[in-house]
Amino acid sequence: MAKRSLYQRLRSNAQVRTALFCLGILLMVAAPLLGPLPGPGFIILFPAGLMLALQNSEWAKRVYVRFKRRHPRYAGWTDRLMRRASAARKREREALAAGAGETTENRPDDN
Repeated sequence: MAKRSLYQRLRSNAQVRTALFCLGILLMVAAPLLGPLPGPGFIILFPAGLMLALQNSEWAKRVYVRFKRRHPRYAGWTDRLMRRASAARKREREALAAGAGETTENRPDDN
């Protein structure tokens, strides 16, 4: 049996999950407030808060999926910023599809 990390064991407690979700929301709210200050505050705080919220709340996941469907351009940006595995897989699929499309279009005709 694989050992679970301390973070995974703590997340199994509902109260800890709620606290982590609230911390994520707090970080997302604080990000625009700290954005004008010198340094990369917004770029670090907002994705960290979004990750905590998405990991610890089914409601946040549903809202995020709706946002991604309505605004695919911004969703791709946030996925890349959060380094989500699904974003990397999607980019690989698109690159393969683009590569396959180029090989069939660039072939000379057999006539």
